[in-house]
Amino acid sequence: MRESTLSARDRLPDPLRVLLAQYPRDIWASHQNFDGLTRFWLERHLMFRRALAQWQDETRGFLDQRREARAYRQMTARIGGFLINELHGHHHIEDTHYFPILSAAETRLARGFDLLDADHHELDVVLNALTEAANTHLQSLSANEDAQASAGALLRQLEGFETFLNRHLVDEEELVVPVILHHALKF
Repeated sequence: MRESTLSARDRLPDPLRVLLAQYPRDIWASHQNFDGLTRFWLERHLMFRRALAQWQDETRGFLDQRREARAYRQMTARIGGFLINELHGHHHIEDTHYFPILSAAETRLARGFDLLDADHHELDVVLNALTEAANTHLQSLSANEDAQASAGALLRQLEGFETFLNRHLVDEEELVVPVILHHALKF
């Protein structure tokens, strides 16, 4: 179903939002079943958003010639590698551990966890393109070439990735947290 793919949707399909209506975002942190692991998981999502924003800001700074090439190259390798590797690991743990437990606890939303798993595969394609753009840019920086074109290509990849990542993280949060709150799940 195309409208359910990450690249095509603007929110979770309505049938997957049934628990979100009961457990809206503004009550999550104060709910009795909101625990440290849930808070940690949401903080990981925030960390991904912040790392991506920092990478974008630094790349814009390089394009505006406000960042020195050597320091920017080191930051790109560090934060890019961190973000990409952490996202792969995070998604792997969700797909193999958390989603099966959540899906079994709330079988009427099993399709939603399949959707999130499919998101991870779609995100892998975008992550691979981002990795290629970052590596191309790092190579141009290392070769002391004019790296403005590759920085522009990298920034376009980062901006496209931001759209995908944010859509996925919001949808994932709006599916997962209500299930945890509803069933008082402990991992």
